[in-house]
Amino acid sequence: MTEEALFRKLEAEEKNDEFIAVESQTFLQAAWKNFKSNKRALVGGIVLIVIVLLAIFGPMVAPYSYDEQNMALRNASPSADHWFGTDKMGRDIFVRILYGARISLLVGLVAAVVNLIIGTLYGGIAGYAGGKVDMVMMRIVDIIYSIPSMLYIVLIMLMFGASVGSIVLGISISCWIDMARIVRQEVKSLKEQEFTMAAFVLGASSKRILVKHLLLNAMGQIIVTVTLMVPQAIFTEAWLSFLGVGISAPQASWGTLAQDARSLIQVYPMQTVYPMLAICITIFAFNFVGEGLEKALDPKRKR
Repeated sequence: MTEEALFRKLEAEEKNDEFIAVESQTFLQAAWKNFKSNKRALVGGIVLIVIVLLAIFGPMVAPYSYDEQNMALRNASPSADHWFGTDKMGRDIFVRILYGARISLLVGLVAAVVNLIIGTLYGGIAGYAGGKVDMVMMRIVDIIYSIPSMLYIVLIMLMFGASVGSIVLGISISCWIDMARIVRQEVKSLKEQEFTMAAFVLGASSKRILVKHLLLNAMGQIIVTVTLMVPQAIFTEAWLSFLGVGISAPQASWGTLAQDARSLIQVYPMQTVYPMLAICITIFAFNFVGEGLEKALDPKRKR
């Protein structure tokens, strides 16, 4: 066989036969691409953005105040001036729902931040330390978890009064437990990986290994858990307010609005439907976003 037969010059169209074009992406770019491909998660994110913007700017541009009364227009039907009508005190229901969104979202977001900070640090330290430290820390978690969370909330509200701060404090006492357990399990799994051992051999401190290597690699699960914590806190606050032990007047959360309209549910049922619908839409939106983040941030669940 001649040399020309063994070695020949490739044609231009043959040079790239084995070339596979792969777009170079960072982790966040790949996560955002996967998140956008999830239609439910994308719709949920858009809905949440709209709700947040309405909560922030709606009461500022509304022609009525959330506590402005007009006894001549009590229980008025929806109209061009009052989109959702008025309540038994003549207050605009639409404006009060926008104002209530501020309180409900504030409770959910603050509880989520507390959940993130305390749960991540506590679970990370317990999982990384292991041994007796882990055992003692998790027994403390079991003791806190054994007491119903509603008991914490009711006792704190009896001590400090019915306010946003009391509800946030009551929810925050035990809301971080699930986060701590999840982070502990993730850290215990990750600390046995090769990159953790390599960082230890290279002289990295325990703090750096925990923060830069373990918690950072567990951030996907942490973000998902925080996202799902927000609707849970919103529902807890709404349920307490609906029972009459939540936010006190003149402040109005979505649960308070539903509780105020409960006495008129047979005559004016829509006054109860509006705030309950706002709660349901917000909770569904957060759940859709959480589901989308879970799939986008977890490489094992990518197709």
